[in-house]
Amino acid sequence: MMERSGLTNIETNRCEKLRWKGMYIEAEWDPTIQHSNDGAFWCQHTFKCLGPDGKAVDEFECNPGRECYEEL
Repeated sequence: MMERSGLTNIETNRCEKLRWKGMYIEAEWDPTIQHSNDGAFWCQHTFKCLGPDGKAVDEFECNPGRECYEEL
């Protein structure tokens, strides 16, 4: 999988199980095309937008304070 810097503001302390569409884009970055940054996140535990604790998943919510968090 290739992660493109600048496509998202997700830091390296994110949960191991957090996924988003940008992780699966295997194309060279083109500065002339605006990225969508659509914010479609899902949890690899549940394959849904809610984690196993029933809370929403995203780059801010999936943090070490949650019981389901797995360090990257």
